[in-house]
Amino acid sequence: MAILEIKNLKKSFGKVEVLKDVSFEMNEGEVVSIIGSSGSGKTTFLRCINFLETADSGKIVCDGDVIFDGKSVKKMNAKEIREKQMKFGFVFQQFNLFPQYDVLTNVTLAPKLLAKERPDFKKNKAAIYAEIEAKALDLLSQAGLSDKINNYPCQLSGGQQQRVAIVRALALEPKIMLFDEPTSALDPELTNEVLKIIKFLADDDMTMIIVTHEMQFAKNISDRIVFMDKGVVAETGTPEEIFGNPKTERLQHFLSNTKL
Repeated sequence: MAILEIKNLKKSFGKVEVLKDVSFEMNEGEVVSIIGSSGSGKTTFLRCINFLETADSGKIVCDGDVIFDGKSVKKMNAKEIREKQMKFGFVFQQFNLFPQYDVLTNVTLAPKLLAKERPDFKKNKAAIYAEIEAKALDLLSQAGLSDKINNYPCQLSGGQQQRVAIVRALALEPKIMLFDEPTSALDPELTNEVLKIIKFLADDDMTMIIVTHEMQFAKNISDRIVFMDKGVVAETGTPEEIFGNPKTERLQHFLSNTKL
């Protein structure tokens, strides 16, 4: 069974229709890269999945649960939205770390806030917080950031900040990781250190959707590639199918103007 099913998703901003009846599904452990020109709807698609934007219509099913149904008249409250967002880890283009907190606090802040909702929190606060911090330290170690836990974002390189952002998302144990152009704000020499972590996650069977302009990386890491154009899924297939034998003129044109 697919871990994520999206049916007939639509989203407009004013009179501009950004997503036009988008349907999509993926299996657990699959890595899907989404490519396409600027303005094709890629980022809006991710933001609708993670409830950073609310779709106008359609349906989203994650791990068997209907988390969005455009036909429902019931408006979700903040707690309900947060619970649904917990299924996803979101990594932004611009890192979005809290500048006033050090690395360890950036990673542990959300898990600690969520822990307060546990019925056993008051009784076991110290043990719960210790477990959260131990997990964060382990993740930071895996990301090569053990020596940066007391540093603030302004003391880190762009690549290090993005690695912290990835660890922060992983600390919440999401079902699916969503990456929105994770290297677009980085200098070329810093891009590889972020891509290595994403490759490590892929090798560890993490389910991921990656919006990217790194065509060679998408080609090497993806189980499947989705080409979006003007708000629709214009073509989908394996990397070999997409890069080796593009079927539509729109994809051929996009690839001919993109460096592989």
